[in-house]
Amino acid sequence: MKTAPSAALGRLLLTGAAGALGRQLRPRLLPHCTLLRVSDVAAMEAANSGEEVVQAALEDKAAIHALLKGIDAVVHLGGISTEQAFDPVLQANIIGVYNLYEAARQHGVKRIVFASSNHVTGFYRQDEVIDATMPVRPDGYYGVSKAFGENLSRFYFDRYCIETVCLRIGSSFPEPKDRRMLATWLSYDDLERLVIASLTAPVVGHSIVYGMSGNTTTWWDNTPARHIGFRPQDSSEPYRAAREAAQPTLDLQDPAVLLQGGAYVRMGPFE
Repeated sequence: MKTAPSAALGRLLLTGAAGALGRQLRPRLLPHCTLLRVSDVAAMEAANSGEEVVQAALEDKAAIHALLKGIDAVVHLGGISTEQAFDPVLQANIIGVYNLYEAARQHGVKRIVFASSNHVTGFYRQDEVIDATMPVRPDGYYGVSKAFGENLSRFYFDRYCIETVCLRIGSSFPEPKDRRMLATWLSYDDLERLVIASLTAPVVGHSIVYGMSGNTTTWWDNTPARHIGFRPQDSSEPYRAAREAAQPTLDLQDPAVLLQGGAYVRMGPFE
């Protein structure tokens, strides 16, 4: 069962609205808002009733300050979403997230849901179960940028009382694509539940929660974030037989098999 619409979120900004997860969340968030402002550097579909569409680059400080004007809360999915060379990651994910938080401070925004990533802790082993209180171990420039975003959001909470829920999203697709995703999969319906819970929990402070469905295999313990109220209702288990049949053997000498970050742990260098 999906979250019941309520129009309780006021004026909400969704960045990264042209991306894969942004396209999923845009129609799901609209019933919960009095206004949904959607933004991306890429072109987007035309505005529906109750929406505003604004094309903007995160590294454009003036554009981001204008984007945050009159907004009550933000779901920040924008930026580079894959491992890449450092320069584009720097612009979108480091300078861009600073621009977003500084604009939020100046315009009085009090809650942000920040799309972090499981790649913040990608160098932990797959035979370890970790939680968000453990040290970060990013597996690339992308993971480093998300760790920066988590730390920046902590600073803006401690200094300026802007609450943030950092979502260390696993693998959000229609279904798991491989055996790794039996542990990391987050269904689209559970993604919606997670974002709505993060926006509506009475008090979140600065919280970090792993974005995963109720999978049988898991490397992440979400106990420290139970106050958010996210209770996944889907599971990767119905896909297990097919994914294991497609990958009947695993190379245990491959770091991508041993480590939680998967293929990200061996990407690069890029120059």
